Amino acid sequence: MPPYIHPPGGTGLPSTGATIFLTRHVFCVLSLLAMLLFPASSCPPPCLCSSDTLVVDCGERGLSSLPPMHLLPPGSRSLLLANNKFASLGASSFANLSSLEELDLSNNYLDNLPAGLFRDMSNLTRLTLHNNSLTVMDRELFQGLVSLQSLDLSLNGLSTIPVGSMDELQHLRWLSLAGNRLHGLERAAFEPLVNLQHLELGQNPWECDCNLRDFKHWMEWLLYRGGKVDALECTLPKDLRGRDIRGVPVEMFNYCLQLEDENGGGGGDGARSGQGGGPPCSRSALIPSGATPVSDNSGGAGGDSSSSTGGGGGGGEASSDCSRARYRPVSVRRAIGTVVIAGVVCGIVCIMMVAAAAYGCIYASLMAKYQRELKKRQPLMGDGEADGEDREDKQISSVA
Repeated sequence: MPPYIHPPGGTGLPSTGATIFLTRHVFCVLSLLAMLLFPASSCPPPCLCSSDTLVVDCGERGLSSLPPMHLLPPGSRSLLLANNKFASLGASSFANLSSLEELDLSNNYLDNLPAGLFRDMSNLTRLTLHNNSLTVMDRELFQGLVSLQSLDLSLNGLSTIPVGSMDELQHLRWLSLAGNRLHGLERAAFEPLVNLQHLELGQNPWECDCNLRDFKHWMEWLLYRGGKVDALECTLPKDLRGRDIRGVPVEMFNYCLQLEDENGGGGGDGARSGQGGGPPCSRSALIPSGATPVSDNSGGAGGDSSSSTGGGGGGGEASSDCSRARYRPVSVRRAIGTVVIAGVVCGIVCIMMVAAAAYGCIYASLMAKYQRELKKRQPLMGDGEADGEDREDKQISSVA
């Protein structure tokens, strides 16, 4: 048997270069398998991600800019960004996050949010912007939030709510505007909120004047259909300071109608909405999709007719220069009817009281007259009895 001869240049063991080559390939294969088997393990570096509840918690991390949103686990439902140092956000900060249902941006320093910031968040149901520095709100800020049910804008510096900013929030049920700088609100801005059930308006410097009259009517309609509104205390005028506007009689706003007549017949609403004295919008353009229209008691007066075609367009879209028609809720019409009926009843009661007083006076005078005549007849009746007794005495003496 010939002796075993080793191959030239080695001892029969793998070389060092071959070992390194195999090790690198094995590591690459294992890394690839790990990425395929555990795709949900990705999470933005400063955040905590829960695979069970699909919650991404980035709160109280001292962040001044958003973490990389592309590292969010697929299918995340809640993104918590509260108690950080965000001062501004880009227009595409929340792009392609359609799976989110909750977004919390409370307790930051946000002072201006770009239009369409939440455009891609069609499944969002809860948005919290509590305790920021918002002073103005873009009309298109909430565009795309068709599923939103809860919106918290409390403790900011908002002084107005733009008309049209809530047109897409038809599923909103809870809204807080407490702790802002609101002096008055436009009723037209809240009419699309057909499913609203809870509204917070406290801690605002409300001016209970003609600018708040129409919103008071809308608030009465909300209360009539079972909604809840917290106290709305007046700051001005002085004679209403501290009073809840819900308890202020609507008759105290009658002077507003006189002012409108003096200023050109109801031009106040158009002036406030920035439309001047333009033609009214068609009813089909004012009623949001899915909402049930409410009949109006004005019967077309004051530019409330739905058959107007001037500037309304044949497709049901309102013209850009039209003014929103005045809306009187059912509760106000019933309140007016109650006042009329109460006035009639009070009038009837007053007439009955006058009649009863007259009857009492006549009866008292007749009784007094009867008593006087009775007193005059008593002496005459006494003389007649005395003569009768004398006659009887004389007859007895004659018989004797």
